[in-house]
Amino acid sequence: MAFGDVKTPKGLQELDAFLAEHSYIEGYTPSKADLSVFEALGKAPAGSAAHVQRWYKHIASFSAQERSSWGGQALPQVAGAKPTTAAADDDDDVDLFGSEDEEESAEAERIKAERVAAYTAKKSKKPALIAKSSVLLDVKPWDDETDMGAMEKNVRSIEMDGLLWGASKLVPVGYGIKKLQIMCVIEDDKVSIDLLSEQIEAFEDVVQSVDVAAFNKI
Repeated sequence: MAFGDVKTPKGLQELDAFLAEHSYIEGYTPSKADLSVFEALGKAPAGSAAHVQRWYKHIASFSAQERSSWGGQALPQVAGAKPTTAAADDDDDVDLFGSEDEEESAEAERIKAERVAAYTAKKSKKPALIAKSSVLLDVKPWDDETDMGAMEKNVRSIEMDGLLWGASKLVPVGYGIKKLQIMCVIEDDKVSIDLLSEQIEAFEDVVQSVDVAAFNKI
């Protein structure tokens, strides 16, 4: 998807119009395309580009390690080969047991123990990746007289730790009735889809039912 130079008013306007109806640059999950536009922007835009600001805030919520994984997987290593670039994992540089020819002495055992302790401490400091999912919900009204604006406002009023609302749109279902399709990103350990659906259906004056239209791990 080409938007031109997103740092220009025209390019930013085109990007904002696109994100008004999409949660991501491509598909229902963040990808290399999102990373490319995110890096091109450099920072959240000021002004009236509300959809770009919402998208930028969402992409920025991922860690640098998570965002780097969207750009593709690393090339496989040849068995027994040593890393030759700065991008190689630091763990591969740790020699836990030294050379096989190293003399087994008290000094060698002390050095080995220090290396093991340093390696263990280094591994324990690595942040755990947060499991997230992208969810597309279908929220259905009672009839064609339902105030869909009020319905969306009620849905977005639901706040949970680990829940981030995304783009939405109205989709015709027949007989003049439209359903609300709305995206959200959840942290799997914090947000239950069943509980979220129950909270949406609690707005029983405007909501008839809630269905999960798409669910993708991020």
